[in-house]
Amino acid sequence: MNKIVSILFACLLITSCSEDKDDKITQSNTTFNFTHNWDGTAITSSDFENTEYTNANGEVITITRLRYIISDITFTAESGETITIDGHKLVDVTNDDLEHNPEMKIPTGVYSNVSFTYGLKHEDNIDGAYPDLNSASFNVPLAALGGGYHYMQFDGKYTSDTATDAPFNYHNIRAVNPGMNPTFPDQDTFITVDLGTMTINNNITIEVKSNIAEWFKNPNTWDLNTLNQVLMPNPDAQLLMNQNGQNVFNLGTVTQ
Repeated sequence: MNKIVSILFACLLITSCSEDKDDKITQSNTTFNFTHNWDGTAITSSDFENTEYTNANGEVITITRLRYIISDITFTAESGETITIDGHKLVDVTNDDLEHNPEMKIPTGVYSNVSFTYGLKHEDNIDGAYPDLNSASFNVPLAALGGGYHYMQFDGKYTSDTATDAPFNYHNIRAVNPGMNPTFPDQDTFITVDLGTMTINNNITIEVKSNIAEWFKNPNTWDLNTLNQVLMPNPDAQLLMNQNGQNVFNLGTVTQ
């Protein structure tokens, strides 16, 4: 009798172990959730046009629109091998479109770095190539500015030296020397954002935090009285944006 019980117990143990093994996933779904703040104070679309923020130069601003592109999410394994999720996401804070759910699954394991591109790399920034960006009017004029797409449209109003509600259009693109035959400076203005080491053992949600105040302060104190509109054909302004954008994004909460 004891022998039969032992055999039954062993069978149950083997079955249980087999089920546990089956429950462990080897391919993970990833969700990227983009949140926004002003030096730690949360920003949502409900704050647009009514909440005031003071930038590093002392101008009081309100936000009316904010949307930007992220692309080429890359997982770098400890071995150095990389897995890149091709494609892009237009993060539209104005319309609360803040999640990116790539169809491609990622193998579970330890990754020495997870990164993404803010904007579009030059080889992907092809004029007219993306129907979703075309319909969102995210294009850059071809004739004078070389085409492609915006990296960001950030619009609002600020208290200037002469007016209380002066508009600003902090629009970020690939830096270009405008003209009949536009040329591009050697320096890139897209940004590679490193989120750091990550262990994936299940379906995972990754928060990416965006500190909007950084666009105005580090390392360049942005003077909206001087640099407020018509920034797209200004390559020097685009390079300043690139410098300030290096510290905008960082890793938030990771859940799985």
